[in-house]
Amino acid sequence: MKEPDFLLFASDATLIGLAGLAMLVLSFLAFMGERRRRNRRDIDAVGVLPWRDIAALTMLLGMMLMALAISGWLRG
Repeated sequence: MKEPDFLLFASDATLIGLAGLAMLVLSFLAFMGERRRRNRRDIDAVGVLPWRDIAALTMLLGMMLMALAISGWLRG
């Protein structure tokens, strides 16, 4: 599979920024899963995944990666 040119010639800061963006999107999806679990109709239908923990950890990781990417972009 051929890698797209914008990824092939991207800087390290851009690749880290894309990873941070992916983590923030995953955090949003986990937040929506937690919201859905919290508002369930059947109180006994408990899910398996710890959505709150997943959302918190991916948010932290995404924010750290984005901060690293922004510092790299500002340095040039």
